[in-house]
Amino acid sequence: MNMKIRNWISAVILLLFAASCVPTQKYREMENKKMDLNQERDDLFASNERLTVDNLEMKSKITAIEADLEEIETEQEAVQEEYDKLKGVYDDLSRRYDDLRQSQDALLKGHNRETKRLLTELQSAQQDLIDKEDRLRELEDNATQKMVDLEQLRAELEARNQRLIEVESVMNAKDAQMRALKEAITAALYGFEKEGLSVYTKNGMLYVSMDEKLLFQTGSIEVDPRGVEALKTLAGVLENNRDIKINVEGHTDDVPVRANASYADNWDLSVKRATSIVRIILDNSSIDPRRLTASGRGEFLPIDNTGTAITRQKNRRTEIILTPRLDELYNLLESN
Repeated sequence: MNMKIRNWISAVILLLFAASCVPTQKYREMENKKMDLNQERDDLFASNERLTVDNLEMKSKITAIEADLEEIETEQEAVQEEYDKLKGVYDDLSRRYDDLRQSQDALLKGHNRETKRLLTELQSAQQDLIDKEDRLRELEDNATQKMVDLEQLRAELEARNQRLIEVESVMNAKDAQMRALKEAITAALYGFEKEGLSVYTKNGMLYVSMDEKLLFQTGSIEVDPRGVEALKTLAGVLENNRDIKINVEGHTDDVPVRANASYADNWDLSVKRATSIVRIILDNSSIDPRRLTASGRGEFLPIDNTGTAITRQKNRRTEIILTPRLDELYNLLESN
């Protein structure tokens, strides 16, 4: 049985060694993927901020239109009042004119000048009345258009508010999901905290960080039994969270590898360690392999680069980075 295991491990090592010729390319692919994820997250936050700014601008426009409408209504009332006064004057002049016409034959010669004056006043009053009627119609048309614009802006603001509420709801749900996942992982891996395991959030992602001492012997890519136990426990939690992406990221210190090592350099070592962890997770769960990514950062992303033995030990770690799927949020933003 031991001989079969040794043969199997040897075969895996040979396969991994064959794949080690392209660690740089794999690193770049993983780096680009991580940058894309960060960019997607930044775009989401930027879109959320733009929606908020648009809402404020829309509310400002509505306030301005409401002020214009109030001013128009005030002017309309004043014009209506003046129109009513002019109409009263016009009616009075009309009555006086009719009275004069009844007696104009007898009084035409003696009152010709008064008649002309009254006719002039009547014509002037008629023209003023026509002008006021035109202005009143203009104000009514303007007020109607303002009301249409106001309703349109209100409808647009309501739609934007609804989309903002939906975006915030999705983001809050994702945050709650990640908090619940963190609590579940922390509880499941409670006994491993003193052995170099920590769980924390950063940039909207959940990190499960494991020191080398929990997972590997120095320079080895074979996971120790205690590390296998921790990974099996973690896989059990992740198995029930199907919309979480899993990126296993290996890290080393800056000490050069031995000349007779089975890997080319620290970068190659970090990739192979990440691959070993991915295989353990897959072998002990029903997780879809498409959710998993194995990547290596070598010595190029240290926690502490002071170069002491203690800091080098900190830098030798594996980070399992958990990211929620954001398809629903992207669809909401594209609908804008």
